[in-house]
Amino acid sequence: MDYIYNKSLANCTPSKIREFNTLASNLNAKYKLTLGEPDFNTPEEIKEALIDSLNKNHTRYAPTVGNKSLREEICSFEKRVNKVDYIPEEVLVTTGSTEALTAALFTLLNKDDEVIVPIPCYALYEPVIGYCGGKMIPLDTRPNFQISTEKLKAQITDKTKAILLTSPNNPTGTIYDDQTLENIYNLVKNTNILVICDNCYDQLVYGKRRLGFSKYQDIKDQIIVCQSFSKPYAMTGWRLGYMLGNKNLLDKISIIHQYMVVCVNTFVQDAGIKALNFDPKPFIDVYEKRRDYVYNRLLQMKLPVNKPEGAFYVFPCIKEFNMTSFDFCLELVKRKSVALIPGDCFLTDDYVRISYCVDDDTIKNAMDLLEEFIAELREKNKEH
Repeated sequence: MDYIYNKSLANCTPSKIREFNTLASNLNAKYKLTLGEPDFNTPEEIKEALIDSLNKNHTRYAPTVGNKSLREEICSFEKRVNKVDYIPEEVLVTTGSTEALTAALFTLLNKDDEVIVPIPCYALYEPVIGYCGGKMIPLDTRPNFQISTEKLKAQITDKTKAILLTSPNNPTGTIYDDQTLENIYNLVKNTNILVICDNCYDQLVYGKRRLGFSKYQDIKDQIIVCQSFSKPYAMTGWRLGYMLGNKNLLDKISIIHQYMVVCVNTFVQDAGIKALNFDPKPFIDVYEKRRDYVYNRLLQMKLPVNKPEGAFYVFPCIKEFNMTSFDFCLELVKRKSVALIPGDCFLTDDYVRISYCVDDDTIKNAMDLLEEFIAELREKNKEH
C-alpha cells in the first residue's frame, strides 16, 4: 500500500547520532565514545523510592500537569539551586526534556515562525522545529562556541519566535558566559521573543556553577525552561523531565502534553522527588577527571579543542585532515575499532564529538588508538 504521509515529515529523518552508533555496532566497534549515556547506575535511594511507591500501589493516573508533591519539590529545587522563584502552577511534569521541548514548540509555532539555534547543536532541534511548522535559523558560534551579539542581531527578523539555548552545550561542553547571557537579555527584553532553555546538562558543571538565563526573572514570562532527570542522576531510561514557564502558557502546552502522553507515570514521579534531593557531585567529580584526561590527550595530539566546562562531551577540530567528519569517523571505526560521532550530526562539519561518560579503560584505549590514527593520517598527508 502507498501511504500518504504528513508533509511536515518530509525532512524529518532518524537521529544521525543513533544511526552512526548503530553503524559502529554493526562494524563491531570495540571502543564506543558515542552516546550521552552515563555509565553509572541510578542511585539506590532513587530506585528504592520507586519500589516503595509501587508497594504503596501508586499506579493510577497522575494529574496531567504532574503530581503536586513533585511540582512543589521542583519549585524548592529551583529556588535552592538556580535561585529562581516558581510556583507549582508554573511547572509541568513531562516524559523527559525532549517531550517538554516538543510540546512547547508544537504549541507555540505557526507556519514559518523562526527559532534561532546556536550551532553546533543537538541533532533533534532542527527536525522537531520543522515538523512543528517552524524554521530553524542556525547561528554559527565557532571558534569559541560563545554567541556573538552581532551575529544574533543579524538573525533576528519579524518572524523570530524564539531563541533556543543549551548550556552546557551538547556537543561542545561550553557554558555561555555572563556577558553572553546579558547581551541576549538586552536583545529580547521589550520584545515578544521567547528564550527556550534546554537545561538538561546544567547540573553537570566543572568548577564554580554559574546561573543560567532563567535568572532574569523580570522577563520570566518570556522564558521557558526544559529540564531532565536523565543526565545528572543517571536516569536516561526513566523518561522524566519538567518544564517551567508562565502559567497561562503552560495551560496551553499541557493540552498538547495531555494528548501526547496523558500523564507521567505516578511511581516515577515519586522517585523524582528523591532524585531532586540527591547530590550528583560524586558523578561530576568522575566526569571532571575524565574531561581533564581526554582534553590533555587531545592537546598532546595537537588537535584544536576548547576545554569543556560542563556536560560530558569534547568537540575537537579535524579540519587539517581534509576529510568530512563522517569519513573521519568511519575510517577510525574501520581501522581502529573506535567510534566517535561526526560533527555533521550537530550541523558543524570539521569536528567530531567524543563522549567521556564511559569507563576509564575504554577512554584510555580509545585515546591511544585515536592518537595512532591521527599520526597515520598526518604521515599519509606528508606523502602527498
